[in-house]
Amino acid sequence: MLEDTTGVRLLVLKEILLRETDEGNQLSIKQLVEKLQIEIPGCTANEKKVKEYIEILKDTGFEIIDNTEKYGKKYYSHQDRLFEKYQLRLLIDPILSARFITEEEKRNIVSNVKKLTSSHVAKSLPDPIVYQQSINQDYNLIKLHIDKIHDAIFESKLIKFQYGDFNIDKEFQLRKGGEHYQIKPLALIWESDFYYLIGEDTKYSEEDNPRNYRLDRMRDVVITENKFVKNRRDISSYVQQSFHMFGGQDEWITLQFHLNRVALNGVIDKFGVDADIRKGDDNTFILKAKAKLSEGLKGWILGWGRHVKVLSPPSLVEDMKQELKKMMSAYEE
Repeated sequence: MLEDTTGVRLLVLKEILLRETDEGNQLSIKQLVEKLQIEIPGCTANEKKVKEYIEILKDTGFEIIDNTEKYGKKYYSHQDRLFEKYQLRLLIDPILSARFITEEEKRNIVSNVKKLTSSHVAKSLPDPIVYQQSINQDYNLIKLHIDKIHDAIFESKLIKFQYGDFNIDKEFQLRKGGEHYQIKPLALIWESDFYYLIGEDTKYSEEDNPRNYRLDRMRDVVITENKFVKNRRDISSYVQQSFHMFGGQDEWITLQFHLNRVALNGVIDKFGVDADIRKGDDNTFILKAKAKLSEGLKGWILGWGRHVKVLSPPSLVEDMKQELKKMMSAYEE
């Protein structure tokens, strides 16, 4: 039970204003007294005392807005928040839509985020119940990996781990016979429903690095005592240029697309609004971009079907012809 002391009253009054007032909700002195008496059984504070407490809280830098309405009646509210409503949505929506986070954890996280605003605003924010159940069974493993890798990045320490994937029988198998990878961790990113580590493998040269590792496929993650010197590598550029296209040699490519809204926006989504896109002949548009000639790029191009044609380089044109022949042969058998 809370003690009826001045210090406790101040703390509880501050919590009431944080929880129950905002730009659209305010409380009178009478209401504040009543709520104090509910929160602190036996509280003897009166309206005069609560007004004194309000001034003390103001003096400490805690914002309290006075609003005089009809007939001179005063109302009080705290409106200064760490986050605007739209910012809270930006925090909550990715959490709710992430399939690798369990339903229970989603509820815990969202509940805590809602404490960053008033109860009135919190009620308007979405609940996990409207989103699909998490499909990832390894979430408890992933959150431990996140903590360890986060610390390793901050401390510039090498990490080692095993890495694997699933076979046709949906059995998880370690790559390289369970051999540990030794990696310089550079960044953690969340992309397309999965967490990835971007790091440099100590076995390879700088030209063959960095590489991507999905956290749900990592096992036995250990932070070593070996420190490394961080290179001034542009991770954001690496993610933008390489992440979706996997590895490969950088080269200029020219693609011709049928001019329609889906294709145009799909290209802008992939290469950015500043991409070199020009109107072509016969209701087409031409994309010129630097990309990695890889299986990932070929797969992305094939995904557009008849709506795209590779114009250059010749090596990519030939690769696409061979890929199409292989696709046709698969249906001729």
